[in-house]
Amino acid sequence: VSEHLCPPLQSVVQVNFFCDYEESKGNYLVDVDGNRMLDVYTQIASIPIGYNHPALTKVMTDPKNMGTFVNRPALGMMPPEQFSEKLVNGLMAVAPKGFSRVQTMACGSCSNENAYKAIFIWYRSGVLSFFFQVPGCPDLTLLSFMGGFHGRTLGCLATTHTKAIQKLDVPSFDWPIAPFPQLRYPLDQFERENAREEARCLEEAEDLIVKWNQKGRHVAGVVIEPIQAEGGDNHASFDFYRKLRGITKKHGCAFLVDEVQTGGGSTGKFWAHEHWGLDDPADIVSFSKKMLTGGYYQKDSFQPDKPFRIFNTWLGDHTKNLLLTEVIKVIKTENLLDQAKRSGKVMLEGLYDLQDKYPHLLSKARGIGTFCAIDVKDEDTRNLLLLKARNKGVVLGGCGTQSIRFRPALVFTEHHAHLFLDIFNDAIAELK
Repeated sequence: VSEHLCPPLQSVVQVNFFCDYEESKGNYLVDVDGNRMLDVYTQIASIPIGYNHPALTKVMTDPKNMGTFVNRPALGMMPPEQFSEKLVNGLMAVAPKGFSRVQTMACGSCSNENAYKAIFIWYRSGVLSFFFQVPGCPDLTLLSFMGGFHGRTLGCLATTHTKAIQKLDVPSFDWPIAPFPQLRYPLDQFERENAREEARCLEEAEDLIVKWNQKGRHVAGVVIEPIQAEGGDNHASFDFYRKLRGITKKHGCAFLVDEVQTGGGSTGKFWAHEHWGLDDPADIVSFSKKMLTGGYYQKDSFQPDKPFRIFNTWLGDHTKNLLLTEVIKVIKTENLLDQAKRSGKVMLEGLYDLQDKYPHLLSKARGIGTFCAIDVKDEDTRNLLLLKARNKGVVLGGCGTQSIRFRPALVFTEHHAHLFLDIFNDAIAELK
């Protein structure tokens, strides 16, 4: 990174390259040198309908929105006139089944951090009220899973179990951690082994809840991702999640589904947990990234009964609510959820072909919709492949220790999928 472009004002060790966002359009990201690249990573899964979509630029240049863009309101105390209307037409228009409340936040980490607080407040006002405990700082816990990633703020780090560097030198809460299923691929060849693995993980999760409750450190909630994204795009069966939901109900734990990366349509449904087919899938669902704003949906019982218990100055950014309303319109009018299914089918079939062609390099192609991934033989080779792909004009991202994740925008078509696969194949061929 050039000092001329980035003076040493903040850490730049993780910077990949500088971008020209004015020139970036649709599925293509342009860097400051004018290189035009097919973006299959989209700012870590955060660009819903491509760069500079006309519907969004129109919102930003509309004079009636000028006051909101110029003056950032403290939404918890002095929201703008049409705040509720925009929530109804935006976030609540795509609310998961069973939810009638939403709390906006700024990012994924603060969404989960405050969702954790909401769970503890709920648990104290309900379950533990029968134990006549005095107010204060209760010794409650949350159960999370190995390989999960829920953010980098203090509470979230206690439930994040991916790379050691994320937790190094930072104190953490002593909370229970359950194993997440390590599935074997191809799935159709290991059905019995994978079923046993999921049963083992469910049994251990329930045992942890029982044991921690017995020693007085009650498990107030369970947090999990529909697909462990940052941890390596780790999947479990829909039945695993259905049974886990049953365990949380049995033991009176809140169930928080972290849809920060999986939400927004890339799996072919707006929320990845919809694939589970449950009428009551969760108590809280957190979101960010493709939703442009952060926050969480919650059941009525999780709404605190006193002010300022869930609060910060901005509680998100209302300009993002305005943009999200238009994003949702585009998704519906252009049938982009169906597009994600079609493009994802092309991508996944192409990844299957590539792992058959390069079995010494690639394995475990997997995905739902365009939310796909593949493993490379080791971390160094993975990192080299990412660099070669970028040099050929495709932006990709890694996850876990040796996986590549694919996170295109919802406007990514079959044409773009074929283009990506051709370039990816060329990059892989250079590794032979």
